[in-house]
Amino acid sequence: MITVQNLQKHFKLNKQYRGAWGSVRTLFSREYEVVKAVDDISFEVARGELVGYLGPNGAGKSTTIKMLTGLLVPSGGELAVNGRLPWRDRQAYVARIGAVFGQRTTLWWDLPVIESLELLQHIYHVPNGRFRQNLADFETMLELKPFLNTPVRSLSLGQRMRADLCAALLHDPDLLFLDEPTIGLDVVAKERIRQFIRHVNRERGTTVLLTTHDLSDVQKLCDRVLIIDRGKLLYDGSLDALQTRFGGRRELVVDLAEPYSDVSVAGATVVARENGRVTYQFTREEIGASELIGRLSQRFRIQDLAVREPDIEATVRRIYEERLLEN
Repeated sequence: MITVQNLQKHFKLNKQYRGAWGSVRTLFSREYEVVKAVDDISFEVARGELVGYLGPNGAGKSTTIKMLTGLLVPSGGELAVNGRLPWRDRQAYVARIGAVFGQRTTLWWDLPVIESLELLQHIYHVPNGRFRQNLADFETMLELKPFLNTPVRSLSLGQRMRADLCAALLHDPDLLFLDEPTIGLDVVAKERIRQFIRHVNRERGTTVLLTTHDLSDVQKLCDRVLIIDRGKLLYDGSLDALQTRFGGRRELVVDLAEPYSDVSVAGATVVARENGRVTYQFTREEIGASELIGRLSQRFRIQDLAVREPDIEATVRRIYEERLLEN
């Protein structure tokens, strides 16, 4: 569905000079520097995929999304969505996509939600029967009924996000762009929106490209992630594979049935011991969890055990800070 080959977006910024004379020089200077917001990236997204697009602030995520939605024209490379050039076939293209941006709304601020949705029905030429069916489905899944007649300006953030999701999908788009759809929401609202995104992807076959800083969104929704930093695509694969490669040390927490003076075992390090509970640390490169459990079972009587994976947010933060994917 989405094909990106050697995509580039460069911006020219005038050089700024400091001081009184520097201001005059800046005014008349023709010198500039080129900022490579997106620098020669390539990837493909197949129909029906739900892909997370990750990166720190300023990495180039928003610039990529703006090119994919037709708001910006690339400086170079190739980009096609459903065989269309987003910035050239704009009217026909936007009729088949939906977009939700966490900081902005596509609804009319002073109108009740239902009137905004009815306006969008006419803008997208949605048949009345289809509109009513979609509205009924989304009203149930997103629990819209209590605030359908409330002006958008009076909605809470969680209510507005649910209304925006409904608005983005009323016309049955093939592709949905989501930018921070759960930002600022409480736990209950986040889970409701995640369930809805999962539903439209699996049941309706809607392709979803999700950008977010909340990695719990990605863990619960995406089988595949793209990581971009400083304009370059650094990773394209599963979150599990990323965790395996960079996740660091795993933990095995074991409740022993009897007291033992020596609880050491080859391939793991004891990092905590309290009463009958022992915590071991180990790496995938040295030993697998099943092999370690086998070694423990041969030496000790075990009541219970649990494997703790490294925190995914800590892993991704470490990747950004240490630029591990650039090596």
